[in-house]
Order: sequence, then structure tokens, then C-alpha cells
Amino acid sequence: MSIDSTLPDAPPAESGAKPDITTLVVYSGALIAMFMATIDMQIVVTALPTIAGELGNLHLFGWVGAAYLLSTAAVAPFYGKLGDMYGRKNVVLTAIALFLLGSLVCGMAWSMESLIAARVLQGIGGGGLMVSAFAMIGELFGPRDRAKYQGYSSAVFALSSVLGPLAGGYITSLFGWRWVFLVNLPIGIVVLAILAFAMRSRFNEKRHSIDYLGGLLLAIGTTAIVYWGYHVLDPAGPDLLTFSLPVVALAAIASFILVERRAEEPIVPLRLFGSSTVRIVSGVSVVAGSVTLGMFFYFALYMQTLTGLSPAEVGFLFLPASLTSMVISIVAGRVIAATGRYKWMPVMAMGIGGLLMIGFVFINSHTPIWVLAVMMGLFGISMGLQFQVLIVAIQAAAPLQDIGAVTSLITQARTIGASLGLALNGAVMTWALNRQTSELPADAVALLPDGLTGLNPHLASSLPAAIRDVVLAHYSSGFNVMFIWVAALYFVAMALTLLLEDIQIPKRG
Repeated sequence: MSIDSTLPDAPPAESGAKPDITTLVVYSGALIAMFMATIDMQIVVTALPTIAGELGNLHLFGWVGAAYLLSTAAVAPFYGKLGDMYGRKNVVLTAIALFLLGSLVCGMAWSMESLIAARVLQGIGGGGLMVSAFAMIGELFGPRDRAKYQGYSSAVFALSSVLGPLAGGYITSLFGWRWVFLVNLPIGIVVLAILAFAMRSRFNEKRHSIDYLGGLLLAIGTTAIVYWGYHVLDPAGPDLLTFSLPVVALAAIASFILVERRAEEPIVPLRLFGSSTVRIVSGVSVVAGSVTLGMFFYFALYMQTLTGLSPAEVGFLFLPASLTSMVISIVAGRVIAATGRYKWMPVMAMGIGGLLMIGFVFINSHTPIWVLAVMMGLFGISMGLQFQVLIVAIQAAAPLQDIGAVTSLITQARTIGASLGLALNGAVMTWALNRQTSELPADAVALLPDGLTGLNPHLASSLPAAIRDVVLAHYSSGFNVMFIWVAALYFVAMALTLLLEDIQIPKRG
């Protein structure tokens, strides 16, 4: 049985050693693959109104994004473990092929239902690209150098979050929405060719037992949690799924743990949790996902309603967050590569995030735009000091043969955290806005048929000036409760990161 390997026959080079040309080519391919997977989370956002206008079924358009996220979350553990068992090459090539096939079908979609189905297929490939790319970097470089090169990968992630909505809008305007998906084809084919020729292979006769049942149970549990995060925000209100999905998730995860204890080759080896670093980083990643990835939607809604800026102008307010995150990720990676120390970075990241959320409490409709830009820049610094640093920490705590499994673990944790953040942060916000609605004067309530929870930028701008000031003041008060809640989560995450061992990553694994 052939086993493909990202690496040449030699182990990762000692820290500071210059990588050879083959390593750099494979690394570049991994970055481009990651860029394709991450940009497709955002690029569709600005194209959705046009897509819905052509394909109809407007009530389904939210699933175009949700289907991609659900499928990437469900398959991530399979890709991580299969890459550990059979080598990264065939796994990542399969992921790219599925992603390209999904992109092609998306571009040819004839209905909203067919587009959603194609996004599931695309997400099955995209989940493999994300996990495999991070795992490939972990295999290509020694423990310390991973930090430097993971830093560049985080910069790619930040760049894709900036370019995604902008590229989606321009491509849709110039060429039509179908090219938002079809543009992946030429890029993906080039990456496929590069990795097919550059990644090397080794051979051995070891046979593996794939943990299908464990993977299926983990996929069910993760999908139930992520779907619940979207479903609980449905304006129609609670229904049977609202209460049954958490039960399904808990039952699936409990069954998953029982199966993993007996599996010959578990998809997520439970022995990994014997490391305090793996346990803490996994927990921190859930909280971090909820206070970062789970907050972007609410930032956009709050700032656009409060300032009256257009969606494009608010989009530019997110630029400082992306740029500072990109720069800090690179700098943090270089510092870890030089010193081997990382603990202080996520501690500082969570502290900055918590203080920043408290700072948002003092924002109102008269706050200068430059202040909001500075605050978003600080938000980016917090992200840059934690995202790839936590990946470096968990990869350093695991043996090389399990690097795919721990990478998929942190990917799962962030996805679950983002979903829970959307749900729980939204629940806190809704409760607080309903409380504030009850305190509004009667003339303001008469102009808000759905209360403050139904306030949107267009409605806010149409209110008489005197009433608008009162409404926005109460709107801010409602959001302030959520900001205090998120600040508390940041400080919980900070307390967890303080429990990390202050170790020095060795120069050679």
C-alpha cells in the first residue's frame, strides 16, 4: 500500500535552516489551497442578492452560506485523520478535486436548491483544504519554524476575509454571479498540478482501520451544533428543532467518546487530551470562535445602524481589523520562531479583546468614524495574537503522526465556537433589545412595528431626528449588554490561557 507524504524522506529541518525549493513549492500550494477555501466563505456574501434575484426562493438564500460551513465542519476530522494514516498528498488532492467539482456545479446551478446542494459538495472539499493546509505546514517545518510559516497562513486568511466581499461584488458586476464560483477552476487546476508533482511519496505495508462510526458520530454532533447556531436566530421563533438539536448533539458526542475508547485507530485519539495544552487550547478555541468569528455579523449590523453608513463604507471599517491581524500574525510567528515562547500572546489577545468590548459600551451615534476604525484595528491585533498561535501550540503538543487530528480538532472547536457565538450572543442581544423596547416612549414604539430587534439601517435613517436619537440611544444600551457579555467571555478565555504551561518550543521536533 502506498503512503504519500508531504515531506521529503528527511524530517523537518532544524529551526532557522533554509527550506529547499520543493518544500517552498508545496508550502505555496498549501497557502493557495487555503486561500481558495477561506475566500469562498466570504466571496458569496455580496453576490447573494443577485443570485436570489435570478434563482428565486429568497427564503433559502441564507443556506448558500450555511451549507458550506456545515459541510466543512462535518468532514474536517476525516481529512485530518486520513492524512495522518495515508499521507497528506492523496487526501489534499481529493479535497481539491471535490472543491473544484463543487465550484463547477455551483457555477452551473439552475435553482436555489441545486446551488445549495453544490455548496455542500464544495464545502466537503473546502473542509479538506483547510485542515490539510494547516497540517501540511505542520509537517513541512520544525516546531519553531511552524510558527513563522503558520503566521503567513494566518495573513492569507485575513487577506481572504478582506478580498472576499470586494471580489464577489466586482466579479458579479463585471461577469455575472456564476463566475464567483467558476473563477476557482483555473486557480485550483494549477494548485492541483503543483501539489501532484511536488509532493513526494513513501511506501510501507501497514494497513489501517478507518474509524467510520466515530467520524460519523462526530460529524452528526458538530453539524447539529453548527445548525442550531443558525436555526436559533430564525425570526420565526423557537420550534422543535431549537430544543431537539442540542439533545442530538449531546447524544452524538457521548456516543462518539464511547466509540473512540474502543476504536483501533480513533479518528480523534482521546489520548491527545492527556496533554493539558490540547485540553486548554481546544476550550479556548471554542470561546475564541464565539467572541471573534461569531461577532463580525453583529459588528456590521451595529455600526451600520448606528452610523448610517452604506454597506460598502462599513466594509471598509473592517479593513483595519484585517490589516492589523495580518501584520501581527506574521510578527507573532517570527517572535515564536526566534524565542520558542508563545503563552503571553493569547493571554494578551484575550485581555485586549475584553477591554475592547468594554470600550464598545461607550460608543454611540455621535462617535467619530476614526474611533471605530481604531477599535476595529485593536480587534485585529487581538485576533493576530491568538489564531495561528493556538495552532502552533496544539501542534507542538502532539506527536507528528497525530498532527492532522489535532489540527482538525482546533478547526472544529473554532467552527463550533463561531456557531455558538452567533446563537448565544444573539440571544443576549435580543433579550436586551426587548427590554429596551419596553422603555421607549409611545411615539417611538409606534414607528417600530417589530421593536428594536427589527431596527435596520434603512428604518433608522427614516426616523425623525428627535425620535432617531432616542431610539439609537436605547439601541446602543441593548447592544451594550451583549458587549459586556462578550467581554466576560474574553476574560474567561484569558483565565484559561493563563493555565497554559509556559514552555519553550524546541528547535527540533
